[in-house]
Amino acid sequence: MTMEFEYREEYIKSSRGVQLFTCRWLPANSCSPKALVFLCHGYGMECSGFMRECGVRLASARYAVFGIDYEGHGRSTGSRCYIKKFENIVNDCDEFFKSVCAEKEYRYKGRFLYGESMGGAVALLLHKKEPSFYNGAVLAAPMCKISEKMKPHQVVINILTGFEDLIPKWKIVPSKDVIDSAFKDPVKREEIRNNKLIYQDKPRLKTALEMLRTSMRVEESLNKVTLPFLVLHGDSDTVTDPEISKALYERASSTDKTMKLYPGMWHGLTAGETDENVGIVFTDVVAWLEKYTAEGSNLVVEPLHEPFNIGIEKLPSPPPTTYKPSLGCYLCGFNETRTLHSAM
Repeated sequence: MTMEFEYREEYIKSSRGVQLFTCRWLPANSCSPKALVFLCHGYGMECSGFMRECGVRLASARYAVFGIDYEGHGRSTGSRCYIKKFENIVNDCDEFFKSVCAEKEYRYKGRFLYGESMGGAVALLLHKKEPSFYNGAVLAAPMCKISEKMKPHQVVINILTGFEDLIPKWKIVPSKDVIDSAFKDPVKREEIRNNKLIYQDKPRLKTALEMLRTSMRVEESLNKVTLPFLVLHGDSDTVTDPEISKALYERASSTDKTMKLYPGMWHGLTAGETDENVGIVFTDVVAWLEKYTAEGSNLVVEPLHEPFNIGIEKLPSPPPTTYKPSLGCYLCGFNETRTLHSAM
């Protein structure tokens, strides 16, 4: 199977003055995309490598896919995996995603969010921020509720809260090896472990508390979710309880919602399963997107127009180079055409 696409990288400076890494996978041969898909990665993860398969598969299905590494994550600047305010992540994504939507060729294209794990919470908060802006969301094992068996006792929360302003960046929160628990395929697990852009140390105190508070805040507003969504979960996931996705599905006010529970699959549905299982998941994702983007689907988009002043500054990037490898690429043997910018 040949998968052709274009890949580009770019750094931007947010309105907060933070340098953030962004990337995009586009349909090959300058084909007009069916719609835009915005990636929200998980805690400690990054887009260009970890979420590459998602970008490749969706771009090959003629979607334009856009990713951003949060502050302190991947190739963006900031203290490694330190989340001072979860709101900063949401606002940075909001700015970048809207800047893409304001680009001339994308103004009338449908907009979809794609969030994995903690990125599911980011996606839901983006929807909450502007309920009618996105046409739908795909949520893979989303962090939108704290499982009762995982929720720390309030006394513990109070003790940790008392120290968060004194030692916010200390890596004192105990945690199990999430990579071992999240990714089922041993070969892919080691590839992920060898990705130096992925944070693999203990969570920082402030980060852990921000994630806890965010999960509780999202849980409290599940009934305010109104956009169409597809929620995906492996029924053997021990990182985020499948009951969390069930709660989202049951409580959301959306009239158009779908849940897929995959027997025997773990947390890393798109990065840690066998190639066959990953193919099953992406077949479901593309089929769901096609419902809204096929001809005659009557997708309603309120266009953004330039100049769209959101305070983002695009930083100088080297000119792109295009090449087509003569051998199969690293990703599952796909052949690919890519446009690359080297990192700054």
